[in-house]
Amino acid sequence: MNHFEYRGGQLHAEGVAVADIARAVGTPFYCYSTATLTRHYAVFTQALADAGLDATVCYALKANPNLAVIRTFAGMGAGADVVSEGELRRALAAGVPPARIVFSGVGKTRHELEFAVAKGIMQINVESEPELEMLSEVAAERGVRMPVALRVNPDVDAGTHAKITTGRKTDKFGVDADRLAFLDNELKAMANVRLVGLAVHIGSQILSTAPFRAAYARVAELTRELRRRGHPLTRLDLGGGFGIPYRAEAGLDVHELATTIREAIGDLDVELAVEPG
Repeated sequence: MNHFEYRGGQLHAEGVAVADIARAVGTPFYCYSTATLTRHYAVFTQALADAGLDATVCYALKANPNLAVIRTFAGMGAGADVVSEGELRRALAAGVPPARIVFSGVGKTRHELEFAVAKGIMQINVESEPELEMLSEVAAERGVRMPVALRVNPDVDAGTHAKITTGRKTDKFGVDADRLAFLDNELKAMANVRLVGLAVHIGSQILSTAPFRAAYARVAELTRELRRRGHPLTRLDLGGGFGIPYRAEAGLDVHELATTIREAIGDLDVELAVEPG
């Protein structure tokens, strides 16, 4: 459900004719519905609550970095998922507390890591072994112990378009799950990096819960293995990619998704960060 509808052949947003807005502000322009954003956030967070999950919902700025949109979600208590220093600056400017910001994404520069560490954000989702080493150096230079989550590649096909699938073994995203054992001693030796959890993101425009179920089960398995190796993981970052039904197809059932999350990781006693974007 959204708050855009046609009345007498004229598109309206929250009861206001879009043509009237165009006459008032000129064209081209972007029109967003606060009521729609608020409603979707409420439905999603309620689905998680109904499933008994206490999660930090982080709005992914890559979906739309408009400051008014970010402020709308921040005002409802949402965190932010950012993939660049620019997005991190926008999240902070929009009022998202640093303690509710996750820095994800590939290709982070040293300067971006320095900025994120200095701001004391919630965590950095590390994509690769070289990034982990660079972050360890940056944190050591600042004399802090930075919380990190390793983005793992669970080797799960999202069943979406090949160009927006990111969770298969052949996709160049995240740390290969089979490599985690080789990072064990290296992680324990990094005094300025604190491994708090794992992160996963398998693709975009996903309309079925089946790929998520497979990915979350793999993450749960890896969490148990790392705990046996002496890493007291306390957090899981379950990335988004939730699809938009552009045609007549059914949208992702968020209540089914919440149940899927609970069934996969409900016994792990971990904090959750979830990014719908």
